[in-house]
Amino acid sequence: MQTEDFLDGIGINKCNDNLKESEKRFPDGAQYRFEVPGIQKPAAMAALIDTADKYDVKVHRVTQTKGIMLLTDSEIEAMINMAKSSKIELFLSVGPRATYDTSASANTKEGARIGYRLRGYKNLVYAIEDVKRAVNLGVKGIVIYDEGLLWVLGKMRSAGELPENVHFKVSAHCGHGNPASAKLLEEIGADSFNPVRDLQIPMMSAIRRAINISIDLHMENPKSSGGFIRHYEAPEIIKAVAPVYLKTGGAVAAHHGWDTTEAQAAERVRQVFLVQSMIDRYYPDAKISNVGAKDMAIPE
Repeated sequence: MQTEDFLDGIGINKCNDNLKESEKRFPDGAQYRFEVPGIQKPAAMAALIDTADKYDVKVHRVTQTKGIMLLTDSEIEAMINMAKSSKIELFLSVGPRATYDTSASANTKEGARIGYRLRGYKNLVYAIEDVKRAVNLGVKGIVIYDEGLLWVLGKMRSAGELPENVHFKVSAHCGHGNPASAKLLEEIGADSFNPVRDLQIPMMSAIRRAINISIDLHMENPKSSGGFIRHYEAPEIIKAVAPVYLKTGGAVAAHHGWDTTEAQAAERVRQVFLVQSMIDRYYPDAKISNVGAKDMAIPE
């Protein structure tokens, strides 16, 4: 059997440049939503929400990337309350990761491929405890950097150890960028998948055909991850990859985990406005979700 025929038989279809429009949608029938990453603390989140109102743009998801363990309970609760009142998703990132523990390798060029994965049994336990703490406070969205942790959390959710409405989002820092990896992540519990940042649209389309969960794609990037901006591609990305979260505002940061100021949070929203304007100009029929859609991981 030819390789491409075998892949087709297991649900991974041949990629070509003659892209077909994705017929998949969010449960509310929409094609796209906006995610703003790097909102690390309550003050930045408050500034983001206020500026979104001023620009009259919809922000569906806010993502904190530094780690749950670096937030106090009161800070998490403040962010939960803002997310609830604004009817937006709040995703917090698992704190333990190789770059935070005693690893001598993770912070070297050669060891960087370890990424934010977990080292050893104890750090796996710490990561699970990090998730349980956030969930117990009311968080319904968790960003995950380790496939093994995702597998365990998926098992815990199935067993009732975690609420069934907790959503797991796989970070781009896991380094996945092909349909087979995406399909595996979906099968072990991912509800949302962020592939590597620099995929071409046909590559994104191949992933979309292989999975049904939402795909999260960077419209902008900090300098540390290339600094490239894809505003003009947003309409074609929506057509090929829906349902998709357009991750916007990253160009404001110097690197992942950047501690966004209030002024920078407002600038991230301005970037959302620019992307929305591009969609309105070149794909005005694209359907965006209303804020507060029933399937969203809004805190309780």
